Amino acid sequence: MEAFDQLVRERRSVHNFLDNYPITAKELNEIFELVKMGPSAFNLQHTDYLVVMDPEVKEGVKKAANGQYKVGTASAVIIVLGDKEAFKDAARIYEGLLMLGMLSKQEYDHEVQDVMSLYESRGEVFQREEAIRNASLSAMLFMLAAKSKGWDTCPMIGFDPDQLKKLLSISDQYEPVLMIAIGKEKIQSRKPRGYRKPVAEFVKYL
Repeated sequence: MEAFDQLVRERRSVHNFLDNYPITAKELNEIFELVKMGPSAFNLQHTDYLVVMDPEVKEGVKKAANGQYKVGTASAVIIVLGDKEAFKDAARIYEGLLMLGMLSKQEYDHEVQDVMSLYESRGEVFQREEAIRNASLSAMLFMLAAKSKGWDTCPMIGFDPDQLKKLLSISDQYEPVLMIAIGKEKIQSRKPRGYRKPVAEFVKYL
């Protein structure tokens, strides 16, 4: 538990990365192997990731992010997408439980129908909100997992989603929820950590 405490306290939003510090797909996949264990509503796994490593594409992403310097120096830029139609994949996701005998055919059909009915009855606003909620959970786990592997991150919302969708050919099925810059922090330019409220100010026990 001490290791987790240290991980949480050492993770910070980095605004200046060491330039020309590459990260490999293998290193990123080690992070994503941890990320896939995160929670999601009904285990629908609403989150997809686009990993931008190509310098030319990254330059386009930088323009969509209002020219923010850290996008250019980051080892990669991670686009966090929320799938608004994740519920449509319920049958495939639960099929493993059926094959293993953990659900009977009747239970499987009931589970799939319940999920489909919930998302369809609550409509597009709920589907978008669910995509954002679940992608946000996944993104936080990504940042902690990255830190555990020695990488620094910065979550970003300062970008034009329409420009980003056009640049990266993102369909309307997906909501661009966050961008996460990842790399190695340029420690000499680090600023003091921002103010944190005392626990009593943001927690109430009823």
